[in-house]
Amino acid sequence: MIYKRDFYINGHWVAPSQPNDFEVINPSTEEPCAVISLGAEADTNAAVTAAKAALPGWMETPVETRIALVEKLVDLYAARSEDLAQAMSLEMGAPIDLARSAQAGAGIYHLKNFIRAAKAFEFERPLGDHAPNDRIIHEAVGVAALITPWNWPMNQITLKVGAAAIAGCTMVLKPSEQSPLNAMIFADMMDEAGFPPGVFNLVNGDGVGVGSQLSGHRDVDMVSFTGSTRAGTAISKNAAETLKKVHLELGGKGANVVFEDADEKAVKRGVLHMMQNTGQSCNAPSRMLVQRPIYDKAVETATEVAKMVKVGPAAEEGRHIGPVVNEVQWTKIQDLIQKGIDEGARLVAGGTGRPEGLNKGYYVRPTVFADANNQMTIAREEIFGPVLTMIPFDTEEEAIEIANDTPYGLTNYVQTQDGARANRMARVLRSGMVEMNGQSRSAGSPFGGMKQSGNGREGGIFGLEDFLEVKAVGGWAAE
Repeated sequence: MIYKRDFYINGHWVAPSQPNDFEVINPSTEEPCAVISLGAEADTNAAVTAAKAALPGWMETPVETRIALVEKLVDLYAARSEDLAQAMSLEMGAPIDLARSAQAGAGIYHLKNFIRAAKAFEFERPLGDHAPNDRIIHEAVGVAALITPWNWPMNQITLKVGAAAIAGCTMVLKPSEQSPLNAMIFADMMDEAGFPPGVFNLVNGDGVGVGSQLSGHRDVDMVSFTGSTRAGTAISKNAAETLKKVHLELGGKGANVVFEDADEKAVKRGVLHMMQNTGQSCNAPSRMLVQRPIYDKAVETATEVAKMVKVGPAAEEGRHIGPVVNEVQWTKIQDLIQKGIDEGARLVAGGTGRPEGLNKGYYVRPTVFADANNQMTIAREEIFGPVLTMIPFDTEEEAIEIANDTPYGLTNYVQTQDGARANRMARVLRSGMVEMNGQSRSAGSPFGGMKQSGNGREGGIFGLEDFLEVKAVGGWAAE
C-alpha cells in the first residue's frame, strides 16, 4: 500500500489541516492501492494564498528564465517517465505499454511544444506600423486553478502547468482523486526543477470539496478544467460569482464519417481508435457513420476487429485494453449497453458483463452496435467506454446533418479519398477539431471544442495564449 497524504504547498510537502483519508482503487483488481488525503477549505486557502503571494515575483521573472525552468522539468520528466507510467497504470488502469508510450509520452511531448512555441512568441510587440507608440503586452492572467481528470492524467496536467508556468501564472493543481499518484510525482519534479515556492501548489480533493473551493475562490483569477460537461457547467456557475476566466475541455461524441471511397483500413482504424484507452477519451470516434454501399461490409469488419481486441490487467505488457477506472463508470457503461439493446440497436460484438475469463476488475467487453439511429441513447450520450455505435447514411448532406446533430463539438473524423469532399466536410463539421484519413493533428495544434465540449484551446501557442491577458498601451516611450 502506498501512503501519500501530504500536499505540496509553498515549496514544501505539508500535512493536511485535518484527517480525511481516501483510498485509491486499482481498477484491475478492485483492491485499494494507495491512501491519499482529501483537502479541506483550510488547505485550499493555504495553497491559493501561497500562489497569490508568489504571483508578482513570478510575473516579473524574465520569460527566458521561466522557459529554462520548464526545460529543466523536461529533463526530470524524462528521467522519471517510468515512475509516471507505473503510477498511471496502477491507479487508472492504462495497460503498461500504453502508459509508457501514450500516457507518459504525452506529457513530455506537450512540454517540448510549449517551449518551442514560447521561444517564438512575442510577449510584447508593436500594435502595427500605423501606431509606433502603441504596444500590445501579453501578461499572466494571475492565479490559476488547474483541475484535471483521471483518464489522461499527465496529458492534461502538462497542458495546463506548462502553459501556465511559461505565461507567468502561479497555480494550484487539483488532480483527480481517482488518479493522484502521478500528479504527486510530478510535484516532486516541479520542486526539483527549482520553481520558486508558491508558483506551483498541489492539493488533492474531490470536485465537491477542493474543486468547488477553487472555482469559487475570490483570489483565483482563472479556472482551467478538464472533465465532464456536467461538472463544467457547475464550475462555470460557481466561477461566475467572481467573474474569473474559465477554460473548459469537456465531453465529446465524435462522428467518424466513412464514405464509400474510404481506404480499406478506415473501418479497422476507427474501431481501434475507439477502443484505445478503453474508450476513455473525450475525443473518441464513438459514432461511426458509414455510407450505405459499404455499410454491411463495414459492420462485418468492425465486428471482427472488436472481437480481436484483447482485454486484460493493466500491469501486463502487450497490446490489449485494460479496465475502466472504477465501479461507478463500469456500472454506467453496463447500463448504457443494455439501453442500446433495449432501444433496438443490433449488438454485433460484446455486450454486458465482463469479458470471458475475467471475474474481477472493472473490465468491459469491446462492444459494437450496428443499425443505430442518431436519436438512440447510445448515439446521444458520452459512454466513456469501449462501445462503438454504427449508423448508416446515404448522402454527404445526410452525413453532415447526423454528425452535427449532437450537443457536443470536440473532434470529428472523415474518411474519403476525395480531397475536395474531405475539405468540404472539414469546413462544415461543427467541432473544434477534424482529423481526416487517419492523419492526426501536428505538434502545437490546438486541442479544444465548441458547443457543450467547452471553450478555449490547449497546446502550443494557442494554449499559451489562454493563460495570458492582452494589455493595450498607448504612448509607449522609446527606450
